[in-house]
Amino acid sequence: MSDEVAAAVAEAHRSEWARVLATTAQLIRDLDLAEECTQDAFVQALQTWPKVGIPDRPGAWLTTTARNRARDLLRRETVMRRALPMLVPREPMPGPEDGLIDDDRLRLIFTCCHPALSADARVALTLRLVCGLSTAEVARAFLVPEPTMAARITRAKKKISLAGIPYRVPAPEHLTERVRAVLDVVHLIFTTGHTAPIGADLMRQDLVDSAMDLARLLHVLMPREPEISALLGLFLLVDARRASRVSADGQLVLLAEQDRSLWDGQQISEGVALLTEALRGRPPTRYAIEAALAAVHAEAPSWQDTDWPEIVGLYDVLVQLWPNPVVALNRAVAIGMRDGPRAGLLELEPLLSEPALATYRYLSAARADFLRQLQRWQQAAEAYREALALTDNEVERAFLSGRLNEVIGSSLG
Repeated sequence: MSDEVAAAVAEAHRSEWARVLATTAQLIRDLDLAEECTQDAFVQALQTWPKVGIPDRPGAWLTTTARNRARDLLRRETVMRRALPMLVPREPMPGPEDGLIDDDRLRLIFTCCHPALSADARVALTLRLVCGLSTAEVARAFLVPEPTMAARITRAKKKISLAGIPYRVPAPEHLTERVRAVLDVVHLIFTTGHTAPIGADLMRQDLVDSAMDLARLLHVLMPREPEISALLGLFLLVDARRASRVSADGQLVLLAEQDRSLWDGQQISEGVALLTEALRGRPPTRYAIEAALAAVHAEAPSWQDTDWPEIVGLYDVLVQLWPNPVVALNRAVAIGMRDGPRAGLLELEPLLSEPALATYRYLSAARADFLRQLQRWQQAAEAYREALALTDNEVERAFLSGRLNEVIGSSLG
């Protein structure tokens, strides 16, 4: 098999998986069978394209192959007996109500993110069915054994069947609430990939790319939803810094020290435009404020030129829209940047007794850095040790170890 064919199949998997699976599911009303047929179609592509060439429309070829495979399987009596109407009754599927976009991918996303499913199940199903990650990859992303994740996905599929969860875009009166649930899943996928909880690499690029693809797909399908525009803008603005986050020798580079010439100017421009679109004539939402925070950093020509009063003001708004201990922590750090490390430490004090942050490594790391700036070496060393104990990402561990050695050396010198 040529490199060209392998690359074409990989690109088709990235860009067409959701469409092929969703269209096949719409035809046969069985998630398990649709997934099996979609996988078979990609295997068939690997076997056939080297002989006949890469088709002009790979997605159409894969969809036709998957649908034909499904029809063949459904003709077999044993398969017919076990095939359950998991998604909807056998009668023709109604399209979206009141002119909503009729797209099988959108139906699939809303099905995977239905509020009747647990938050963990929504994420797992979205990664498995919409993004096309393997069960093993989903398990690694969320630090659980593969059999545990496989059982979780199976239970979620069964719940879709038993609860009669419909395979459709919600009615207009429920759309805003349901969109928010979908975006929360996509945001969690992005943040998990942006700084991986565990492993040798700072990022899980596959998760970041999956989240970006989902956000773009949602924006194409629902371009007038401001919260979708805001989320995609946030992703673009944050991901624009990707090339500068790790040095050539694999070391973590803090935002203050990043080479801003490496930032992706095209992504920043697109992100700011989406943020402007999301804010136009509408009250700000959580993701819009988060995108605005990222835009302040993205548009500052240097770390010294960062508008910290503006950032603190945005966090003041965000903590009202989304009361959350992590938001409070980020606000405290911003106050420390604006008013100095002593002020930052004072803002962190109430958070030390917050149960939700008891094992949150960034609280200890932020406290350690403020103590380091104040030259309180022994306390800083203790805080760095605490952060290290809570950190499993090897790139972050190397950075924290370096800082710990630095403050120990300063305390002795």
